[in-house]
Amino acid sequence: MGAYESNLDDILAEDMHHWYNKFMKESPSGLITLFELKTMLEMQGMTEEASSYVDQVFFTFDMDGDGYIDFVEYIAAVSLLLKGEINQKLKWYFKLFDQDGNGKIDQDEMGTIFKAIQDITRCYDPPTEEIVALIYEKVDINNEGELTLEEFIEGAKDHTDIMEMLGKMMDLTNVLEIIVNGQKKRVKPPQ
Repeated sequence: MGAYESNLDDILAEDMHHWYNKFMKESPSGLITLFELKTMLEMQGMTEEASSYVDQVFFTFDMDGDGYIDFVEYIAAVSLLLKGEINQKLKWYFKLFDQDGNGKIDQDEMGTIFKAIQDITRCYDPPTEEIVALIYEKVDINNEGELTLEEFIEGAKDHTDIMEMLGKMMDLTNVLEIIVNGQKKRVKPPQ
């Protein structure tokens, strides 16, 4: 864990000029497209759910909806994910879950995102169904089967186990590290 923490500390300590240089090295046009993001993250061969998740992350970061992530959007995303306050992160999680944009998240929307995250990380424990059931059991106090932003934020903040699980599941620092450090050639394990 120590090497992971020191890498994040290094990322946080870098100045804006350095961030800009790294961004421009990866994307000389000053804009990252969805295709370029998937290429950076080596998304070839991923499941449809994983690909859909990256789409949703991209569109959440593309704040002006122009189909590109520019440097300002990139820095805003990095800042939110690495230094954002709990309410800011929960609002971002909610926006990510709310795939149809109706201001509510249902169990299917949440399950789709968690399944996609598990497909990307290849970590399936606990199962998606258990995570979603736990969240709705504790947070959906009206038993409506969907959560508003206010319900989601208040419910998550009232349950430390849910906050911990969301923080762990929604941690995108590995994605940010790939973008910041560039895609390094992976060494194939000996056969």
